[in-house]
Amino acid sequence: MAVPTHTVTNQVPTLVAYDVYGGDPVLTEGVARHAAPERLDEITTELSELGRSAGSAQAQRWGEEANANEPVLRSHDRYGHRIDEVDFHPSWHRLLGHAVSAGLTGAWSRPDGHLRRAAGFITWTQAEAGHGCPLSMTHAAVPALRHEPALAELWEPLLTSRVYQPELLPAAEKSGALFGMGMTEKQGGSDVRANTTRAVPLAEDGTYALTGHKWFCSAPMSDGFLVLAQAPGGLTCFLLPRVLPDGTRNTFAVQRLKDKLGNRSNASSEVEFSDTWVRRVGDEGRGVATIIEMVAATRLDCVSGSAATMRQAVAQAVHHATYREAFGGRLADKPLMRNVLADLALESEAATTTALRLAASCDLDDEHERALRRIAVPVAKYWVTKRCPAVAYEALECLGGNGYVEESGMPRLFRESPVNAIWEGSGNVQALDVLRALGREPRALEAFLTEVGRARGADHRLDGAVKDLLHELADLEGVEGRARRLVERMALVLQGSLLVRYAPSAVADAFCASRLGGDWGSAFGTLPHTLDLAAVVDRARPALD
Repeated sequence: MAVPTHTVTNQVPTLVAYDVYGGDPVLTEGVARHAAPERLDEITTELSELGRSAGSAQAQRWGEEANANEPVLRSHDRYGHRIDEVDFHPSWHRLLGHAVSAGLTGAWSRPDGHLRRAAGFITWTQAEAGHGCPLSMTHAAVPALRHEPALAELWEPLLTSRVYQPELLPAAEKSGALFGMGMTEKQGGSDVRANTTRAVPLAEDGTYALTGHKWFCSAPMSDGFLVLAQAPGGLTCFLLPRVLPDGTRNTFAVQRLKDKLGNRSNASSEVEFSDTWVRRVGDEGRGVATIIEMVAATRLDCVSGSAATMRQAVAQAVHHATYREAFGGRLADKPLMRNVLADLALESEAATTTALRLAASCDLDDEHERALRRIAVPVAKYWVTKRCPAVAYEALECLGGNGYVEESGMPRLFRESPVNAIWEGSGNVQALDVLRALGREPRALEAFLTEVGRARGADHRLDGAVKDLLHELADLEGVEGRARRLVERMALVLQGSLLVRYAPSAVADAFCASRLGGDWGSAFGTLPHTLDLAAVVDRARPALD
């Protein structure tokens, strides 16, 4: 008979069986703030149902299994025929199917559609982030396709459908479809104008034959892709279907799947085209202008996705500190740990509040909002995605050695955390995009300053930061070398303005004191000790059912 040698005590219960949406006041208050009052009950019911699913043991198990059993490329069938298919674990399909059925690809024609989708995206991808990639690209393809009404008429109902149908079939036989995107090539990366893939016209009906490659093509199992290639008139956008109208497979040779740092549940690939049949989207030579709305939408999803990762990391850290005892009391009650948790919570709340404000902007079709998005999306994409790895790491450290173990889920969060800063344009690309907006679109800066100015006079530290920003904007000589500094300041004053207007005073005060007032160190946990940090931590604690 085995003799027991110890009793397990002081271990934290798993954060499970809770409402990811309803237990997050930042999310619920943000939705209530921006949604039409007559639709709020409906939206709350919808998102709470999704939140309970995201916090369930089942969804957590799906996420673990989808990452433990990575996608596998099957280039040929047993008889030697080229098929270029990717096999996924059933849990990947369950995650993606649940997301599609929840409307996470169907924002464009619903009232408050972008707001409720962003809140749903932040909620559901806390269960597993990798499948957010095809969700994002499918959602974002709609505005680009609308440049060709005939293509939009065929594909938009499929992309916004709540039916998940992973089988590769002609579009006419599908009830729901997913889209990917192929822009970058090995010789150019973000410099898409250096692309060498060639498109040769086949007829006057907008059909072309594509020959070339894409160095990074995510979600290669999708039904269609928007790709860039050099047509006779210059860089042009094309729709590439995986299956042709007659049921035959289009030429889409998947060379290999990328072996990535994180995001391992999602397949990313290198692909080759050889006389691949495509349809033009938009005019020749207008490829970037055609696809830019898709890029803007996916960049906003990078903000939302990073906000989701941060929120889950902070929720896990606060949950752990609430139950774990050390040195004579709960970790969450220790002044030093409370400072760390509050600092992390500030970063998370700022990210979520920014993401929801920009998502709500997409539901408002007016000049100010369009101009604001033009500059605020790359500003937020630059800053929020860069803060994500730092938050994920510090939250992991809050769990100590337990956080370094795979079973905690924190290593997966940490590996996932850099991806949104790199995809859809890295930090330098975002900073340069902001400079382009400043130089070419003065209404964008005007809209940004108007938005920030809505908090004028509410906090002297914010007012001082805005004054310093205006001083920097007044002198754009040699600005490229200091573009990151400029964009960082723009992001911080935007977040400060939003929190001063919308967050509890304890949150706004702590953010302005640290991020704008200069009373902050170089690591998390260096907030002024005189602030009401307990209130900040209490607000970040996930509410269990």
